[in-house]
Amino acid sequence: MSLVIIDAREWQNMFDLKTGHKRNDDSPKVRMVKEVLHDHPFPGDTAENSNRWVTDTALDLVSRYDPNFVFLIYAQQYYSLRFEGPDEAERARLIDAAFAEAARFSEKSGFLPVVVGTGDLIPVKEYIDLSGLDGLAITSNWLTRYAGLYGVSCRDFEYIHEQPGVGRLVGKTEFMSLFGAEPVDAERLPEWLAVAKEGYCFRSTLLRRPVMIPAYNASIPVSRTLDEITSITGISGGIEAALQGKKVALILIEGVGIKDFRLPYIPCANGKGWFIYENGEAQYLTISTGRHQVFAYPPGYRSYLEDDENKGYPFSGYLTSIPSGTIGERSGGRSIAVGNRSMFMHTVTGADIAIECFARNLANQGCMGVIHR
Repeated sequence: MSLVIIDAREWQNMFDLKTGHKRNDDSPKVRMVKEVLHDHPFPGDTAENSNRWVTDTALDLVSRYDPNFVFLIYAQQYYSLRFEGPDEAERARLIDAAFAEAARFSEKSGFLPVVVGTGDLIPVKEYIDLSGLDGLAITSNWLTRYAGLYGVSCRDFEYIHEQPGVGRLVGKTEFMSLFGAEPVDAERLPEWLAVAKEGYCFRSTLLRRPVMIPAYNASIPVSRTLDEITSITGISGGIEAALQGKKVALILIEGVGIKDFRLPYIPCANGKGWFIYENGEAQYLTISTGRHQVFAYPPGYRSYLEDDENKGYPFSGYLTSIPSGTIGERSGGRSIAVGNRSMFMHTVTGADIAIECFARNLANQGCMGVIHR
């Protein structure tokens, strides 16, 4: 059983992660997590000290829990770049500050830092409007390159082929064959997947209109603290090897790729064939598990089909289970995860204790702590 603690600054409540039912627990670990949440209120996704909150909270947890593996996400600069579009000087300052926070954590904790940039952002060239199709077009709230298509008509195909920003239409069979070795539930895949060209953004279901989106990041940078690896699928294995003799921190810097990475790095493949990961749960799960993760919750997935009163894991977005085989789950010792990207810390890291911002669509609702074990 996993427990959730919601801290809204003025009150705390505890729930069962799977059912959402209220729980009571006064064990030492629960009391410790409650104290950490109380002592570190989340300032907001784009607030000046949002990344500092990650470091401070993680250092506090390290001192109280003594883990041997830490998973951190720094995302303040990602939200600011994506939705606010600062000028070049401010952009450089935000990225410098994120790397400074990652360095502060490693210096104060003594953990070996493995720093990963999730990919550069670029300005939007143009939006691709799929709202007028006879069929159904679905994107997630964070993916911009891929749109799932269902029940498209001949007129729809003609319209899509006329859009200058659409680079490829991929049928379900072709999509499955690209990752033929991975298990797949074909019912979850869209009938067709529309793939945008670099700089173009689908806008069928986006909640907020971004001003910057992921570039075509065929490779992303991984700091040279690991042995040579060639793909993001090798990161978790490299960390497992390093954990045999050291305490290790996997640190993801959101919205930063090879162009702006501030450390010596190894370029690692960020996808397979024509499929390139964006900053989303598939990329995170691929890094965490060491396997390509595109089919559990694929782009264009109709999550609303499972969103009813019986859906489990109400605090975990559209996920209906906690993924297995993640690096925290496999690490063998104590593990923690802290980050200012909501939902991802407790779902994709596998850490014993995960603390994350409880924010939805940039609205700050407090903090959330999850105790898995």
